[in-house]
Amino acid sequence: MDLPTEVSPAVTFRRRARLVLAVFLGTFISARVLVFLIMERRIPDLFLHMGGTHVHHLNYGIFLLSVAGAWLIFACPVGRRLSFVAILYAVGLALTFDEFGMWLHLGGGYWQRASFDAVTVVAAALGVLAYAPPLGRMRARHWWVALLLTVITVIFFALLLRTLHHAEERIEKKGQLLESKGPA
Repeated sequence: MDLPTEVSPAVTFRRRARLVLAVFLGTFISARVLVFLIMERRIPDLFLHMGGTHVHHLNYGIFLLSVAGAWLIFACPVGRRLSFVAILYAVGLALTFDEFGMWLHLGGGYWQRASFDAVTVVAAALGVLAYAPPLGRMRARHWWVALLLTVITVIFFALLLRTLHHAEERIEKKGQLLESKGPA
C-alpha cells in the first residue's frame, strides 16, 4: 500500500487553523495571567512606558498583524515559514482582541467584558475553521448537527449572559480596583 507523499491542501489548512487556534488561546490566557500578576504586584512591571504613556499590548498585536500580512503578501512563505507566519498572526490577533473593549470604546479599563466576548467569538470562528468539515463534504446529518449545536449554543449563551451579569459586576469591581492600584 502506497502512502501519499503530499498532504492535501485541506489537511494543511486544518493544521494551520488548529495551530492558529492553539496559539491564539495560549497567548490570550498568557496575556491575561501576566496582566493580573503585574497588577497584583506579584511580578515586576513589564509594561512598556514611553514618555509617561503606557503602550498597551494591542499595539504589539497590531504590529504583529501588520508584519504577518506584509510577509504573506510580499514573500509568499511556504512550509515552516508559513507556519511561523501563522504563529505571528495568532499572537497578534490575541494581543489585539484581548484589548478589544479598549479600542471599541476608545478607552476605558482593561477588564471590559467586550474584550472577553470578542476573544470568544474569534476563538469560535477559528474553531469552526479548524474542526468543521468543508462545506462540499457536509451531508444532511452534518447540517442537522450544526443546527442542533447552534440552538444549544444560543440557549447556553442566553443562560450564561443572565448568570454572568452578576459575575461581571464583581469582576469589573475587582478589575477597577486592580487598575486603581496599578503596577509598582
